[in-house]
Amino acid sequence: MTPRERFIKVFQGEMPDRMPVTLHMFDHARFVTKVYPTVDPLDYSTINLKSIELSKQLGADVFVRMLYDANDPIHIFMGGLVTDQQTDDWEITTEEIQNDSTLIRRSVIRTPAGELTQDYSINRLPDGQEMHACTKKPIQSSKDLELAIKYEPPMDEERFRKRLMPKVESLKDALGEDGILGIWVPSGPFNQASLIYDLTDLYTLYMTDYPFYEKLMSFSMERILGYTKVMKETNPDVLIVGGNVPGGFVGPQVYDQYILPFEKQYIDYCQESGIPAMYHNCGQIMSLLESYKKLGVRSVEPFTPPPGGDTDLTKAKETVAGEYVMVGGVDKLELLQHGTVDQVKKEVVGIVNKVKPGGNHILQNADSLEYNTPVENVKAYIEAALENSWY
Repeated sequence: MTPRERFIKVFQGEMPDRMPVTLHMFDHARFVTKVYPTVDPLDYSTINLKSIELSKQLGADVFVRMLYDANDPIHIFMGGLVTDQQTDDWEITTEEIQNDSTLIRRSVIRTPAGELTQDYSINRLPDGQEMHACTKKPIQSSKDLELAIKYEPPMDEERFRKRLMPKVESLKDALGEDGILGIWVPSGPFNQASLIYDLTDLYTLYMTDYPFYEKLMSFSMERILGYTKVMKETNPDVLIVGGNVPGGFVGPQVYDQYILPFEKQYIDYCQESGIPAMYHNCGQIMSLLESYKKLGVRSVEPFTPPPGGDTDLTKAKETVAGEYVMVGGVDKLELLQHGTVDQVKKEVVGIVNKVKPGGNHILQNADSLEYNTPVENVKAYIEAALENSWY
């Protein structure tokens, strides 16, 4: 069975010859630039190709993930309203402010009915990577939201399609039967809402002003449907949906009542053509395992153990009971970064023994590999997993 066949079997709810064993890396993967130091850390297409190469060299089933290279313009994933398009009703003035290693793009958006302002910050890290975030959110009030709903220009689908299609085809050609391709869509509605509205206020908005919250959530979803549509048209193997902002700390009652209806609507849209979605919550997850069944999502990741998350794999496996595919489970922080080779092998064998029974699991490190992860530990993880993951 090829790695691609193996992955697809699992997503279809069938039993493969062995559990897929893969690496969580994406095109902002600092680990890749450690292994290949001559690669430009902002050349996301090359980083994806190197991720495929590296995974093959280590013997892993390849799961390549497009994020920065797919979400172009990147603000649709990192935050803020449209500033790369102007119309007569959406006029933009942007001032650039350099603050040490951080570039702040301060934009004033003028509409016929009022102004919106936002700060978009790009922090250049010592290793050459960039961190992006909307650091002053444009939506401060219901009036601001009405301006955005009425005047923000729709995306240019054709331009986005022309950018994305060749990149996807190139990666598919490089992958062949050695693995699968995932695309990070612009996140679930709650994550999206947090990119244009203050996060602290968002966590209480559904109780203090539900009509405003409902309109904000609907707008946050509707403004990304065009991007999602084009991503679906490229026919990736999986669509990855960010769901970490409404993490386990909100509790199942709040999640089910106020967040799940919007997340499910978006998940349904992602999966309507048959492409499986993967819901990403890299923090606390245990209290929401039952809620994720109601989402109808095909898979959930990355099941982060302490200290990064709260996953108890034995309890999670029992609770999920095969109703969606579990992806992840291997600690990237304490184990892969700081453990010895022998510790990694021993721990990985124990993890495999917990998650292998009954199938419906893809083994991977819980969230993207960090820059300072020892390569020998990654090799040890892959080797121990491959030796023990056959059915």
